[in-house]
Amino acid sequence: MMKISKIEYYLPQQVLTNEDLEKQFPEWSSERIQEKVGISQRHISSDSETVLDMAVQSSEKIFENYDRNKVDFILFCTQSPEYFLPTTACILQDRLGLRKNIGAIDFNLGCSGFVYGLAFAKGLIAGGIAKSILLVTSETYTKHIHPDDKGNRSIFGDASASAIIEKAEGNDYQFCLGTDGSGAENLIVKKGAFKKDFELNPEHEFSPENIYMNGPEIFNFTIENIPGLVKETLEVNGLIMDDIDHFVFHQANSFMLNYLRKKTKIPAEKFYIDMEKTGNTVSATIPIALKNMMDKGMLKEGDKVLMAGFGVGYSWGATIMEI
Repeated sequence: MMKISKIEYYLPQQVLTNEDLEKQFPEWSSERIQEKVGISQRHISSDSETVLDMAVQSSEKIFENYDRNKVDFILFCTQSPEYFLPTTACILQDRLGLRKNIGAIDFNLGCSGFVYGLAFAKGLIAGGIAKSILLVTSETYTKHIHPDDKGNRSIFGDASASAIIEKAEGNDYQFCLGTDGSGAENLIVKKGAFKKDFELNPEHEFSPENIYMNGPEIFNFTIENIPGLVKETLEVNGLIMDDIDHFVFHQANSFMLNYLRKKTKIPAEKFYIDMEKTGNTVSATIPIALKNMMDKGMLKEGDKVLMAGFGVGYSWGATIMEI
């Protein structure tokens, strides 16, 4: 079994409130945005601030109370890397002053990224490759969003979360992972890599450099797949709903989460929603939620937490961890 020993996160200083959006889009009210997506503000990275800068900030918080020399692997999840090459995780090793005889790798995943990172960490620990893993999820999706895209601007915020994953005694919980690349076009930035022959839908897309999200299709994908994911995760671990103390899903938006909770028949008191002050921070939402729960005293030793991430790709994953 493994455990999450430490979690810290960093939020950029610049804040975009619903009132700010209302000034630019007077046809929207701040109350309507709050009611629709459950978000009142989101943090926005500055023009010069990158996922690496934010990763340094969240990781240095970890090392205030953890020996950085114990880290022997970096897993860095981002879809807005510092460069195409070199690997951002390698630069992070240097920026943090970590040992040179460690592994470091980037992986490109969105909202399922934290769960996938835990799965990778489990493999590294089980294979005897690493004992202390720094798992970083850092994202600046707002840099992909067109200034006139009020829908995505109301949802996404930037953040970085860092966690220490270590071996622990106890139950060895299994992962359930899924992929459906047929949905790739429904959440995509078409230009920026090496594909040149793409088409835009003029009714929905601003520019090939900007993020495009087909909200209804993303919602449908989530509703069709995530209730089954929860059921499968419980089954492969030999558990039932009553055995789980907390359910922490990717914090997409409150409407989707409440719909999922009801469809999955999860008791409201076990289902954590916390995105009002941060928005959808992509791969960082689950660790941010876990850290906030810890700080509020909501998690106690022995609690079982079912985590589920889902989104761009399409990609999804879930597992259970004991506190």
